Amino acid sequence: MDDELENGNLGPYADRPRTFPNMRSKAYNPLVRTLNIFRILMGINFRVLLILLFLGLGVVFYIGARTSPIIVFVFSVCIMSFLLSIYLTKWVLSKDEGPPEMVQISDAIRDGAEGFFRTQYGTISKMALLLALVILFIYLFRNLTPQQESSGLRRSTSAFITVAAFLLGALCSGIAGYVGMWVSVRANVRVSSAARRSAREALQIAVRAGGFSALVVVGMAVIGIAILYATFYVWLGVDSQGSMKVTDLPLLLVGYGFGASFVALFAQLGGGIYTKAADVGADLVGKVEQGIPEDDPRNPAVIADLVGDNVGDCAARGADLFESIAAEIISAMILGGTMARHCKIEDPSGFILFPLVIHSFDLVISSVGIFSIRGKPDSSLKSPIEDPMAILQKGYSLTIVLSVLTFGLSTRWLLYTERAPSAWFNFALCGLVGIITAYAFVWITKYYTDYKHEPVRTLALASTTGHGTNIIAGVSLGLESTALPVLVISLSIVSAFWLGHTSGLVDKDGNPTGGLFGTAVATMGMLSTAAYILTMDMFGPIADNAGGIVEMSQQPESVREITDVLDAVGNTTKATTKGFAIGSAALASFLLFSAYMDEVAAFAQEPFKQVDIAIPEVFVGGLLGSMLIFLFSAWACSAVGRTAQEVVNEVRRQFIERPGIMDYKEKPDYGRCVAIVASASLREMIKPGALAIVSPIAVGFLFRILGYYTGHLLLGAKVVAAMLMFATVSGILMALFLNTAGGAWDNAKKYIETGALGGKGSECHKAAVTGDTVGDPFKDTAGPSLHVLIKMLATITLVMAPIFL
Repeated sequence: MDDELENGNLGPYADRPRTFPNMRSKAYNPLVRTLNIFRILMGINFRVLLILLFLGLGVVFYIGARTSPIIVFVFSVCIMSFLLSIYLTKWVLSKDEGPPEMVQISDAIRDGAEGFFRTQYGTISKMALLLALVILFIYLFRNLTPQQESSGLRRSTSAFITVAAFLLGALCSGIAGYVGMWVSVRANVRVSSAARRSAREALQIAVRAGGFSALVVVGMAVIGIAILYATFYVWLGVDSQGSMKVTDLPLLLVGYGFGASFVALFAQLGGGIYTKAADVGADLVGKVEQGIPEDDPRNPAVIADLVGDNVGDCAARGADLFESIAAEIISAMILGGTMARHCKIEDPSGFILFPLVIHSFDLVISSVGIFSIRGKPDSSLKSPIEDPMAILQKGYSLTIVLSVLTFGLSTRWLLYTERAPSAWFNFALCGLVGIITAYAFVWITKYYTDYKHEPVRTLALASTTGHGTNIIAGVSLGLESTALPVLVISLSIVSAFWLGHTSGLVDKDGNPTGGLFGTAVATMGMLSTAAYILTMDMFGPIADNAGGIVEMSQQPESVREITDVLDAVGNTTKATTKGFAIGSAALASFLLFSAYMDEVAAFAQEPFKQVDIAIPEVFVGGLLGSMLIFLFSAWACSAVGRTAQEVVNEVRRQFIERPGIMDYKEKPDYGRCVAIVASASLREMIKPGALAIVSPIAVGFLFRILGYYTGHLLLGAKVVAAMLMFATVSGILMALFLNTAGGAWDNAKKYIETGALGGKGSECHKAAVTGDTVGDPFKDTAGPSLHVLIKMLATITLVMAPIFL
């Protein structure tokens, strides 16, 4: 079969079985060894494996017990969530895969996704090892803070700890991405098969598949940081005579956040370029030029498009949410330790470990929300299709209510102190502010991207007068959509800061110190339902793939109607998750910025509490930060454009050279399009990713040299602070615009495809397809990558702060 595909010797469809090319990459790379560990473990005798597992758990719980009972609680909840995710996996995989033609299509998608994943993460792992060596070299020759010197911490120890944390964060982020992709390529065909029976069953399978990925990703982020914290606590003898204080320990974890951000950035860039280049190429030639439906088997780019949903939306989003949670936990732990030290709190462990407990409860309450979505015994194809968004919203509302309750209990348990008996209540209100902010972000994004609401319908109406008016309407919608989220973020930051500021916690001079920690608690509140939000996000690409499998296997129209409804809702849930992610990125970046200023002050041994942009060099640093956002976005979008041009030319070539494709007499060469987007995305992701990593380091080092010769010893650190500040603000606005505009364009097209304004194939529909192709790199490449970029800039400045001084 492979030889026939390469030579193009394909007979008529009627004379051949409907098989698809094996697109599994044969290239070998370092990540294959990591993935093969699981296969090796499966080959070990079950009793031996069980003994090893219990020994490992025993060591983990022993270290946790020597650290704090809170760590033992966190370990217990995470392990229970992993067991629950195993149950969800078995439940999903127990569902039937449907007829052979569905299975063949699913196998092709799975082979393409796993092949690209191995190659992409092999490239990322090599870059991560190179960067780890750079970090090791820098830390071996950097200065230590007075606190670290007094505790007896040596440079070599600090260097190896940071590198180990960086590599562990990178590894866990990669595993999080793999888990997201692994479940999606196996659940898609089962959702397709369930759609032949009922919409509710298909919805339940998609949600539980997404729930498995969400529980693993969040659980891994929490337990990874908890294991690092406990290991360093025991190894360094923290809080013993002449050793490091527990309040300084969280600073050693910043490498973990940087490693997670590093992998997530390249995963999002590579996956985003892959999925959108294939999507744009398939739509422009298939829908606009040839007039064939979406996911039609005659389109040579259709398999590449379906593969892209998994590597771009599932694998990349898993890594994205993983690093979001990791960055927020570490920044909150740093601020909690700093505040506890300034306030002389008798037992600071509650303030430091509070973020781990909140996300442990997140696993519990999100599990309840996931299991609240059940199938109905009397549902069938003949029964009316329920609104999937309403069902998902009920689960989210339940999760929100439980989150409020558990957050209040956690603040009373961990944040109560005799120095300020009512402080815990103020911090509980800060958490409530964050929860309300999350709900507001979900609602705002849904309003601007769901075709049940006016903005998307107005955009669809603009398509009736042509392609140009569609583009104008989409751009204006995206620009307008930045206003409400910014107002919500601003209100939440100010409210949380003042609730913390008035909590009653003061330093030795009587100055209030709880403001920044209040903002940290609000960020935790916003992410306290992260597992359920990620479940809704994973639901989207799974439903999209299911619709493609149904279309390619030529199932009845009634089945396609069900998957179309799920797909449209999936577009909205993906958009809401991106809005949620950028909101949490804004709050987390504010915390990381504060942690950076504290770290600079510790190294410089002088106060560093404000950045004066009236200083010309500092203002230039801000301009460079804003420029970085625009240049990064431009390179990401142009990468999609160049790759899409290759796909368009290839698809056109096949339609010209193989005219029998349109009559089902010749089969398209799907493998050729997969090869084009795979190689191009790996090549194109390097330049914007390198820009993001090198820019803050280069700017800080150059201005450090300038400051040395001009007598301003903190100039490098101040310029980097301005760069970080301006990049965060510009990045938030740009990401909001790109995500919302892209999602609105996509759902305007979906709205017309329901039969409105002329339906499929009309001139209005062609204009909407043009808007959708413009929005594709916005919402799935540049926009999501900015979430990661903002937080990675903050973590890289934390890790590299010593070279700016």
